[in-house]
Amino acid sequence: MAVTEHVNVPGGRYRLGDHFDEGYPADGESPTFEVAVEGFDIDATPVTNAQFGAFVEATGHQTDAERYGDSAVFHLAVAARPEDVVGRSGAAPWWLRVRGADWRHPYGPTSGIDDLAEHPVVHVSWADARAYAGWAGCSLPTEAQWEVAARGGLVGARFAWGDELTPGGRWMCNIWQGRFPTRNTAEDGWLATSPVATYPPNGYGLYDVAGNVWEWCEDVFRAARPDQGARVDDGGRRHLGLADDGVTAAPLRRVTRGGSYLCHDSYCHRYRVAARTGNTPDSTAGNCGFRTVGR
Repeated sequence: MAVTEHVNVPGGRYRLGDHFDEGYPADGESPTFEVAVEGFDIDATPVTNAQFGAFVEATGHQTDAERYGDSAVFHLAVAARPEDVVGRSGAAPWWLRVRGADWRHPYGPTSGIDDLAEHPVVHVSWADARAYAGWAGCSLPTEAQWEVAARGGLVGARFAWGDELTPGGRWMCNIWQGRFPTRNTAEDGWLATSPVATYPPNGYGLYDVAGNVWEWCEDVFRAARPDQGARVDDGGRRHLGLADDGVTAAPLRRVTRGGSYLCHDSYCHRYRVAARTGNTPDSTAGNCGFRTVGR
């Protein structure tokens, strides 16, 4: 299926945040607020392995996961020798640190991407995503741009397609089915990532804004939305006192949006369009990628 590479999102004033008061309080989804956003172009899909491979071939870029030598892989998807599993997350034991896991080897050193060209690239840090965006003449979306685009013109909807998770019994996104984290029934057809544009687009023509992979945004993550009264999208810089390059003296987390193939309502219903979280900018994992916006 042919997919338009970029779609245009019209400028205007948009109401963002959790309209149902069902998000996690620590995530800062509430209260809703209005923001002014200029029109912009955004990738219709997350960046794929094929696209990221072209960037690496052109630039020789080495990702953070490759430099560190390991990355986080979901335990049911690991493709590695036992000795290459070098750690486990204490807070989320379903995440294993796997030596040799990187964008070319998404499940571990014995995996590859020969048949995953149109799957979203994973094991990329915020810095890796930014490097790709710069090479492509683009940037990472601000959080406001991401949510405006993901809503697809719907006002106050729970999901990018409406308020029902499975309208007419149809799966609209790649998330977990079954009992997390031990059994995935894969009713939607996928244990891990799915090819981009597998599911229907939203009203603006964007695919995969729910599930599949988390997507890096430009902004610093703060649970409490600062100075919402300003209501102008600037990536949070004015409110947070950031320099133009986004640097502060304190350790930062960067925003990720959209949820992933591991989201399940029993522990992480962050596939809702208002849901937000953050991660340290050098973090890499098998469920985090990105898309870009035009400058």
